[in-house]
Amino acid sequence: MTDRTFINALAPNQLIDGIFSIQNCQLGLTRNGKPYLKALIADKTGRLPARMWNASEELVSTLPTDGFVMLDGQTQPYQGELQVIINHIEPARPEPKDLTDLLPSTEHDIEQMFKDLSAMLHTIASPSVRALAETYLQDAKLMEAFKISPAAVTLHHAYLGGLLEHTLHLMQLAEAMLPLYPQLNRDIVLMGLFIHDIGKCAELSWQQGFQYTDQGHLVGHIAQGSIWLEQKAAVAAKVGHALPPEARMVLQHIILSHHGKPEFGAQMPPSTPEALFVSQLDNLEAKMQMAIDPTRGRSAPLDDVNGNFTEKLWALENRRFYRPDPLAGEAPSNPA
Repeated sequence: MTDRTFINALAPNQLIDGIFSIQNCQLGLTRNGKPYLKALIADKTGRLPARMWNASEELVSTLPTDGFVMLDGQTQPYQGELQVIINHIEPARPEPKDLTDLLPSTEHDIEQMFKDLSAMLHTIASPSVRALAETYLQDAKLMEAFKISPAAVTLHHAYLGGLLEHTLHLMQLAEAMLPLYPQLNRDIVLMGLFIHDIGKCAELSWQQGFQYTDQGHLVGHIAQGSIWLEQKAAVAAKVGHALPPEARMVLQHIILSHHGKPEFGAQMPPSTPEALFVSQLDNLEAKMQMAIDPTRGRSAPLDDVNGNFTEKLWALENRRFYRPDPLAGEAPSNPA
Protein backbone atom coordinates (compact mmCIF):
# COMPACT_ATOMS: atom_id res chain seq x y z
CA MET A 1 0.00 0.00 0.00
CA THR A 2 3.02 2.29 -0.36
CA ASP A 3 1.66 3.86 -3.56
CA ARG A 4 -1.58 5.09 -2.01
CA THR A 5 -2.48 8.76 -1.74
CA PHE A 6 -3.40 9.57 1.83
CA ILE A 7 -6.52 11.50 2.71
CA ASN A 8 -4.67 14.55 3.97
CA ALA A 9 -3.07 14.93 0.52
CA LEU A 10 -6.27 14.68 -1.54
CA ALA A 11 -7.24 17.60 -3.76
CA PRO A 12 -10.63 18.50 -5.28
CA ASN A 13 -11.81 16.47 -8.27
CA GLN A 14 -9.15 13.82 -7.75
CA LEU A 15 -9.75 10.19 -8.65
CA ILE A 16 -9.15 7.73 -5.84
CA ASP A 17 -8.92 3.95 -5.85
CA GLY A 18 -7.92 1.67 -2.99
CA ILE A 19 -8.67 0.29 0.45
CA PHE A 20 -9.95 2.60 3.16
CA SER A 21 -11.46 2.16 6.58
CA ILE A 22 -15.15 3.02 6.70
CA GLN A 23 -17.09 4.37 9.65
CA ASN A 24 -20.82 4.72 10.31
CA CYS A 25 -21.83 3.31 6.92
CA GLN A 26 -25.59 3.63 6.52
CA LEU A 27 -28.43 4.11 4.05
CA GLY A 28 -29.87 7.58 3.72
CA LEU A 29 -32.69 9.11 1.71
CA THR A 30 -32.48 12.17 -0.52
CA ARG A 31 -35.15 14.86 -0.40
CA ASN A 32 -36.77 13.02 -3.29
CA GLY A 33 -36.86 9.79 -1.32
CA LYS A 34 -34.09 8.07 -3.28
CA PRO A 35 -31.67 5.87 -1.30
CA TYR A 36 -27.98 6.69 -1.05
CA LEU A 37 -24.99 5.48 0.93
CA LYS A 38 -23.42 7.83 3.46
CA ALA A 39 -20.35 7.14 5.54
CA LEU A 40 -16.96 8.39 6.63
CA ILE A 41 -13.89 6.98 4.94
CA ALA A 42 -10.56 7.20 6.71
CA ASP A 43 -6.91 6.30 6.78
CA LYS A 44 -4.15 7.12 9.24
CA THR A 45 -4.08 10.77 8.18
CA GLY A 46 -7.74 11.69 8.59
CA ARG A 47 -11.24 11.07 7.33
CA LEU A 48 -13.75 12.48 4.86
CA PRO A 49 -17.50 12.21 4.37
CA ALA A 50 -18.42 9.91 1.50
CA ARG A 51 -21.60 9.48 -0.55
CA MET A 52 -22.75 7.01 -3.18
CA TRP A 53 -25.87 8.10 -5.00
CA ASN A 54 -28.54 5.57 -5.92
CA ALA A 55 -26.99 2.93 -3.67
CA SER A 56 -29.39 0.12 -2.93
CA GLU A 57 -30.32 -1.31 0.44
CA GLU A 58 -28.92 -4.64 -0.79
CA LEU A 59 -25.51 -3.08 -1.48
CA VAL A 60 -25.33 -1.32 1.89
CA SER A 61 -26.25 -4.56 3.65
CA THR A 62 -23.10 -6.20 2.23
CA LEU A 63 -20.82 -3.52 3.70
CA PRO A 64 -19.52 -3.25 7.25
CA THR A 65 -20.91 -0.43 9.35
CA ASP A 66 -17.35 0.04 10.60
CA GLY A 67 -14.54 -1.85 8.91
CA PHE A 68 -12.67 -1.80 5.61
CA VAL A 69 -13.76 -1.37 1.99
CA MET A 70 -12.27 -1.24 -1.48
CA LEU A 71 -13.64 1.70 -3.41
CA ASP A 72 -13.09 3.95 -6.35
CA GLY A 73 -14.52 7.41 -6.74
CA GLN A 74 -13.69 11.08 -6.94
CA THR A 75 -13.25 13.91 -4.47
CA GLN A 76 -15.63 16.86 -4.69
CA PRO A 77 -15.88 20.16 -2.80
CA TYR A 78 -19.31 20.59 -1.22
CA GLN A 79 -20.56 23.29 1.16
CA GLY A 80 -17.11 24.09 2.45
CA GLU A 81 -16.01 20.47 2.79
CA LEU A 82 -14.16 17.99 0.65
CA GLN A 83 -16.17 14.80 0.21
CA VAL A 84 -15.83 11.59 -1.79
CA ILE A 85 -18.38 10.53 -4.38
CA ILE A 86 -18.17 6.74 -4.63
CA ASN A 87 -18.57 4.93 -7.94
CA HIS A 88 -17.89 1.38 -6.73
CA ILE A 89 -17.51 -0.10 -3.26
CA GLU A 90 -17.13 -3.58 -1.77
CA PRO A 91 -15.93 -5.13 1.50
CA ALA A 92 -12.19 -5.65 1.87
CA ARG A 93 -9.80 -7.51 4.17
CA PRO A 94 -6.47 -5.70 4.34
CA GLU A 95 -3.28 -7.45 5.37
CA PRO A 96 -2.30 -6.92 9.02
CA LYS A 97 0.81 -5.04 7.90
CA ASP A 98 -1.40 -2.48 6.15
CA LEU A 99 -3.48 -1.54 9.22
CA THR A 100 -1.06 1.19 10.26
CA ASP A 101 -1.77 2.93 6.93
CA LEU A 102 -5.51 2.51 7.23
CA LEU A 103 -6.23 3.36 10.85
CA PRO A 104 -5.52 6.79 12.29
CA SER A 105 -2.94 6.75 15.06
CA THR A 106 -1.75 9.15 17.73
CA GLU A 107 0.97 11.53 16.63
CA HIS A 108 2.76 11.04 19.96
CA ASP A 109 5.13 8.27 21.03
CA ILE A 110 2.99 5.64 22.75
CA GLU A 111 5.73 4.22 24.96
CA GLN A 112 6.77 7.68 26.12
CA MET A 113 3.17 8.60 26.93
CA PHE A 114 2.77 5.42 28.96
CA LYS A 115 6.05 6.11 30.76
CA ASP A 116 4.85 9.63 31.63
CA LEU A 117 1.47 8.34 32.84
CA SER A 118 3.09 5.63 34.96
CA ALA A 119 5.46 8.18 36.51
CA MET A 120 2.50 10.33 37.55
CA LEU A 121 0.76 7.36 39.15
CA HIS A 122 3.92 6.54 41.09
CA THR A 123 3.70 9.97 42.76
CA ILE A 124 0.41 9.06 44.46
CA ALA A 125 0.96 9.53 48.20
CA SER A 126 -1.66 7.11 49.57
CA PRO A 127 -0.12 3.62 49.93
CA SER A 128 -3.45 1.90 49.26
CA VAL A 129 -4.28 3.97 46.16
CA ARG A 130 -0.73 3.62 44.84
CA ALA A 131 -0.95 -0.16 45.34
CA LEU A 132 -4.26 -0.16 43.47
CA ALA A 133 -2.63 1.68 40.58
CA GLU A 134 0.15 -0.93 40.56
CA THR A 135 -2.37 -3.77 40.16
CA TYR A 136 -3.51 -2.14 36.92
CA LEU A 137 0.02 -1.36 35.71
CA GLN A 138 1.16 -4.94 36.37
CA ASP A 139 -1.68 -6.40 34.28
CA ALA A 140 0.38 -6.68 31.08
CA LYS A 141 -2.50 -7.73 28.84
CA LEU A 142 -4.72 -4.88 30.00
CA MET A 143 -1.94 -2.31 29.69
CA GLU A 144 -1.07 -3.40 26.14
CA ALA A 145 -4.71 -2.83 25.22
CA PHE A 146 -4.74 0.47 27.12
CA LYS A 147 -1.75 1.70 25.12
CA ILE A 148 -3.25 1.00 21.68
CA SER A 149 -7.02 1.37 22.16
CA PRO A 150 -8.87 4.31 20.61
CA ALA A 151 -10.96 6.42 22.97
CA ALA A 152 -13.99 6.25 20.67
CA VAL A 153 -15.18 4.88 17.33
CA THR A 154 -15.82 8.22 15.62
CA LEU A 155 -15.72 11.08 18.16
CA HIS A 156 -12.83 12.30 20.28
CA HIS A 157 -9.42 10.59 20.10
CA ALA A 158 -10.77 8.04 17.61
CA TYR A 159 -7.36 6.68 16.68
CA LEU A 160 -4.83 4.10 17.84
CA GLY A 161 -3.34 5.27 21.12
CA GLY A 162 -6.24 7.69 21.59
CA LEU A 163 -7.32 6.33 24.98
CA LEU A 164 -3.81 6.64 26.42
CA GLU A 165 -3.38 10.12 24.96
CA HIS A 166 -6.76 11.27 26.31
CA THR A 167 -6.04 9.86 29.77
CA LEU A 168 -2.55 11.35 29.97
CA HIS A 169 -3.78 14.76 28.83
CA LEU A 170 -6.46 14.68 31.52
CA MET A 171 -3.94 13.84 34.20
CA GLN A 172 -1.66 16.63 33.00
CA LEU A 173 -4.58 19.07 33.02
CA ALA A 174 -5.40 17.98 36.56
CA GLU A 175 -1.82 18.53 37.70
CA ALA A 176 -1.90 22.07 36.31
CA MET A 177 -5.25 22.89 37.93
CA LEU A 178 -5.11 21.08 41.27
CA PRO A 179 -2.98 23.80 42.94
CA LEU A 180 -5.96 26.11 42.43
CA TYR A 181 -8.18 23.70 44.38
CA PRO A 182 -6.06 22.44 47.30
CA GLN A 183 -9.15 21.02 49.01
CA LEU A 184 -9.42 18.29 46.37
CA ASN A 185 -7.76 14.95 47.04
CA ARG A 186 -5.03 14.67 44.40
CA ASP A 187 -4.68 10.89 44.76
CA ILE A 188 -8.38 10.28 44.15
CA VAL A 189 -8.40 12.64 41.16
CA LEU A 190 -5.37 11.06 39.46
CA MET A 191 -6.55 7.51 40.11
CA GLY A 192 -10.07 8.38 39.00
CA LEU A 193 -8.80 9.88 35.76
CA PHE A 194 -6.59 6.84 35.12
CA ILE A 195 -9.49 4.38 35.36
CA HIS A 196 -12.50 6.47 34.29
CA ASP A 197 -12.40 5.21 30.68
CA ILE A 198 -10.27 2.09 31.05
CA GLY A 199 -13.28 -0.12 30.34
CA LYS A 200 -12.96 0.99 26.71
CA CYS A 201 -10.16 -1.56 26.41
CA ALA A 202 -12.94 -4.18 26.42
CA GLU A 203 -15.68 -2.03 24.87
CA LEU A 204 -13.85 -1.22 21.63
CA SER A 205 -12.14 -3.27 18.95
CA TRP A 206 -9.51 -1.98 16.51
CA GLN A 207 -8.28 -5.11 14.72
CA GLN A 208 -10.87 -4.80 11.92
CA GLY A 209 -11.46 -1.08 12.10
CA PHE A 210 -12.89 0.79 15.05
CA GLN A 211 -16.07 -0.82 16.29
CA TYR A 212 -17.85 -2.01 19.42
CA THR A 213 -17.22 -5.49 20.75
CA ASP A 214 -19.98 -7.75 22.04
CA GLN A 215 -18.78 -6.76 25.51
CA GLY A 216 -19.17 -3.13 24.51
CA HIS A 217 -22.72 -3.61 23.26
CA LEU A 218 -23.86 -5.68 26.25
CA VAL A 219 -21.86 -4.26 29.17
CA GLY A 220 -20.19 -1.00 28.14
CA HIS A 221 -17.09 0.73 29.41
CA ILE A 222 -18.66 2.31 32.48
CA ALA A 223 -19.89 -0.98 33.92
CA GLN A 224 -16.71 -2.77 32.84
CA GLY A 225 -14.55 -0.16 34.53
CA SER A 226 -16.53 -0.57 37.73
CA ILE A 227 -16.14 -4.36 37.58
CA TRP A 228 -12.39 -4.10 37.06
CA LEU A 229 -12.10 -1.69 39.99
CA GLU A 230 -13.66 -4.27 42.31
CA GLN A 231 -11.35 -6.98 40.97
CA LYS A 232 -8.18 -4.88 41.20
CA ALA A 233 -9.06 -3.67 44.72
CA ALA A 234 -9.42 -7.32 45.77
CA VAL A 235 -5.98 -8.13 44.32
CA ALA A 236 -4.41 -5.20 46.18
CA ALA A 237 -6.08 -6.30 49.42
CA LYS A 238 -4.59 -9.79 49.10
CA VAL A 239 -1.07 -8.36 49.10
CA GLY A 240 -1.75 -6.26 52.19
CA HIS A 241 -2.89 -2.94 50.71
CA ALA A 242 -6.64 -2.92 51.23
CA LEU A 243 -8.31 0.17 49.86
CA PRO A 244 -10.54 1.86 52.46
CA PRO A 245 -14.19 1.17 51.58
CA GLU A 246 -14.92 4.89 51.29
CA ALA A 247 -12.07 5.36 48.82
CA ARG A 248 -13.28 2.45 46.71
CA MET A 249 -16.79 3.90 46.76
CA VAL A 250 -15.74 7.38 45.61
CA LEU A 251 -13.52 5.95 42.85
CA GLN A 252 -16.42 3.81 41.71
CA HIS A 253 -18.61 6.90 41.76
CA ILE A 254 -16.13 8.70 39.48
CA ILE A 255 -16.40 5.89 36.93
CA LEU A 256 -20.20 5.79 37.14
CA SER A 257 -20.70 9.56 36.98
CA HIS A 258 -17.99 10.87 34.66
CA HIS A 259 -20.38 11.36 31.71
CA GLY A 260 -22.08 14.03 33.78
CA LYS A 261 -25.76 13.48 33.00
CA PRO A 262 -27.98 10.40 32.62
CA GLU A 263 -28.82 11.36 29.03
CA PHE A 264 -25.10 11.17 28.25
CA GLY A 265 -24.67 7.76 29.88
CA ALA A 266 -23.90 8.67 33.50
CA GLN A 267 -25.36 6.28 36.05
CA MET A 268 -25.76 9.23 38.43
CA PRO A 269 -24.61 12.86 38.44
CA PRO A 270 -21.18 13.67 39.91
CA SER A 271 -21.75 14.10 43.64
CA THR A 272 -18.29 14.56 45.14
CA PRO A 273 -15.94 17.47 44.42
CA GLU A 274 -13.42 15.07 42.85
CA ALA A 275 -16.08 13.43 40.65
CA LEU A 276 -17.27 16.83 39.41
CA PHE A 277 -13.67 17.85 38.69
CA VAL A 278 -13.03 14.65 36.71
CA SER A 279 -16.29 14.95 34.78
CA GLN A 280 -15.70 18.58 33.84
CA LEU A 281 -12.10 17.94 32.77
CA ASP A 282 -13.18 14.93 30.72
CA ASN A 283 -15.85 16.98 28.97
CA LEU A 284 -13.42 19.83 28.30
CA GLU A 285 -10.63 17.66 26.91
CA ALA A 286 -12.95 15.60 24.71
CA LYS A 287 -14.77 18.61 23.27
CA MET A 288 -11.60 20.59 22.65
CA GLN A 289 -10.22 17.68 20.66
CA MET A 290 -13.47 17.46 18.67
CA ALA A 291 -13.26 21.19 17.92
CA ILE A 292 -9.54 21.39 17.15
CA ASP A 293 -9.31 18.29 14.98
CA PRO A 294 -11.48 19.55 12.06
CA THR A 295 -10.31 23.16 12.35
CA ARG A 296 -6.56 23.06 12.96
CA GLY A 297 -5.83 19.38 13.55
CA ARG A 298 -5.50 16.11 11.68
CA SER A 299 -8.87 16.36 9.90
CA ALA A 300 -8.49 20.00 8.90
CA PRO A 301 -8.65 20.37 5.10
CA LEU A 302 -6.09 22.07 2.90
CA ASP A 303 -6.40 25.86 3.09
CA ASP A 304 -7.14 26.23 -0.62
CA VAL A 305 -9.82 23.54 -0.72
CA ASN A 306 -12.59 24.54 1.68
CA GLY A 307 -14.18 27.58 3.25
CA ASN A 308 -13.57 29.09 6.65
CA PHE A 309 -16.10 26.91 8.46
CA THR A 310 -16.36 23.21 9.20
CA GLU A 311 -19.41 21.16 8.39
CA LYS A 312 -21.95 20.96 11.21
CA LEU A 313 -20.45 19.00 14.09
CA TRP A 314 -23.33 17.09 15.63
CA ALA A 315 -21.36 16.18 18.76
CA LEU A 316 -20.89 19.91 19.41
CA GLU A 317 -24.57 20.89 19.22
CA ASN A 318 -24.55 20.83 15.40
CA ARG A 319 -22.44 23.99 15.23
CA ARG A 320 -20.07 24.92 12.41
CA PHE A 321 -16.67 26.04 13.68
CA TYR A 322 -14.49 28.81 12.28
CA ARG A 323 -11.20 27.32 11.12
CA PRO A 324 -8.58 30.08 10.78
CA ASP A 325 -6.32 31.29 13.56
CA PRO A 326 -7.01 35.06 13.38
CA LEU A 327 -3.42 35.93 14.35
CA ALA A 328 -1.67 33.33 12.19
CA GLY A 329 -0.21 35.93 9.82
CA GLU A 330 1.14 38.23 12.51
CA ALA A 331 4.80 37.92 13.41
CA PRO A 332 5.36 37.48 17.16
CA SER A 333 7.31 40.06 19.11
CA ASN A 334 8.91 40.10 22.53
CA PRO A 335 6.84 41.94 25.13
CA ALA A 336 8.46 45.06 26.48
